[in-house]
Amino acid sequence: MQVFTLLGWVAGLRVGWLVLGLGLLLQVGVGQAQTPSVAFVISRAGRHKVRLPFFTQRNLIIVAARLNGRGPYNFLLDTGVGTSLLTDPSIADSLHLARGSEYKLLGVGGTDSGLRAYEVNNVRVNLAGRAEAPGLTWLLLSSDVLDLSGYVGMPIHGIIGADLFRSFVVTIRPEQHELVLTTPTDYRAPRGRRWARLPLLLDRDKAYITVLVQQQPATPDAVALPLRLLLDTGAGHALSLETTSDLRLHLPATRLRTDLGRGLTGLISGSLGRVATMQLGHYHLPQVLTSFPDSMQVHERLSGTERLRNGSMGYEVLKRFTTVIDYPHHQLLLRPTAAMREPFEHDMCGLDLLATGPNYRRYLVQRVVPGSPAATAGIAEGEELISVNFLPINVFSLTDLSHMLHSQDGRVLLLLLRRHDGELHTASIRLKRQI
Repeated sequence: MQVFTLLGWVAGLRVGWLVLGLGLLLQVGVGQAQTPSVAFVISRAGRHKVRLPFFTQRNLIIVAARLNGRGPYNFLLDTGVGTSLLTDPSIADSLHLARGSEYKLLGVGGTDSGLRAYEVNNVRVNLAGRAEAPGLTWLLLSSDVLDLSGYVGMPIHGIIGADLFRSFVVTIRPEQHELVLTTPTDYRAPRGRRWARLPLLLDRDKAYITVLVQQQPATPDAVALPLRLLLDTGAGHALSLETTSDLRLHLPATRLRTDLGRGLTGLISGSLGRVATMQLGHYHLPQVLTSFPDSMQVHERLSGTERLRNGSMGYEVLKRFTTVIDYPHHQLLLRPTAAMREPFEHDMCGLDLLATGPNYRRYLVQRVVPGSPAATAGIAEGEELISVNFLPINVFSLTDLSHMLHSQDGRVLLLLLRRHDGELHTASIRLKRQI
């Protein structure tokens, strides 16, 4: 049995906040010896470009795929993952997939997570009949410890990572909810002043960019720092910075101490604040919401070239652009959309919700943030949300609720909840911008 350290963080506990993404940062690429660099091809002969629909839930890109002719199954699209993952072991059982090499995965701090993973080879993957991988190697987790379905609010069966991005130039069009997959030899980069181009550094099937970040306070003599960031489409956050990666990085004076997410061996704690500006090419994003994980839990646990990174940039930034992720030509292209003007906001309620039930439309309070409007209103962990503003809860997706809880400082929401003993009670919550 081989042993790998698993440093990736999993579903964030804050509604709409997936801290540092779903990237499982294996120190060794699993299965790459069996998987060719171009794993996917366009299904129809003579075609060089296809459009693939996607949808977003809780700031994550989700695509449908069929495996060995069965499905469809739902997968997160994640540049932070070098090897594609099957997080739901029941798929392997139903498809009678043979388990190959076994891996023991260690959590943060080198402790045994209790999780095992297995190579699963030669799986035929079809994306909406438009692109396919005839024999993809996956990493199968022994149990659905990530519970991505409960976090996202719909069935999620795994994560597709670098296999797709190595094979195509991938354009993400958030306004149209579609991906454009282009064969690298036929791709022609768009021109025009509205497009910003940033070099991509590829290392162990992960992509890094260098951006300029100006910290708070934004004084006239403040210097913007060039920071190396992991490009992570599987992260719902905007920006995460690891202060121990550079002596010039510091925590902002105004910050919120909070749990940022959950790892295999416990909570990931840290602070939430803002940076004054983040520069992507010739575009400047002001007051970017930024997580600052505790150093002992992140950067000091990285090894090798991973230690050269200063943090990560997630989909909360990328969704403001039409984004071209071009691994074959080592470039990232960005053109702003109307969402560019939207402010970066954090949860204003203080509720962490978990979706359960057959249709993932039953919502349980997983955690109440101390001192938050939800705590002040007397909401307790484990209660079930029944209605919001007199509307039954099953009319809302988890994404709808996330948008509502991020919506407007001072907005009042009337919630109906069921306690452990079955008693119903109401809670009037006034949303409050905390950071």
